[in-house]
Amino acid sequence: MEERKTIVQRIKKSEKESMEIAKRYYSLLSSINDLKLTEREIQLIAFTAIKGNISYSSNREEFCTLYHSSSPTINNIISRLKKLHVLIKDSGKIKVNPAILLNFENDIILQISLIHG
Repeated sequence: MEERKTIVQRIKKSEKESMEIAKRYYSLLSSINDLKLTEREIQLIAFTAIKGNISYSSNREEFCTLYHSSSPTINNIISRLKKLHVLIKDSGKIKVNPAILLNFENDIILQISLIHG
């Protein structure tokens, strides 16, 4: 019987801003799960995770200003992300699915296992 070897590779990346950490995290999730999220979708998910929701008009306006976007664009992105279950509606507010929501003020250590079989 052939022996399988386990390879461990550690990669470390430092970021100063919580938003940058959130964008990296959601980019990795998109890649690993083959979600094919666009840069703008990742920006919206990260922004929503940091702000708590994207339902308040002040949050939407801030996102539009920060990323040079429009309200109709946000609505289209939200619709797609809800279909993917990345964003959910909770108590009338659009939020990041709790299954993929982290506190981006903390250091994050991810373990990704790619298993044969």
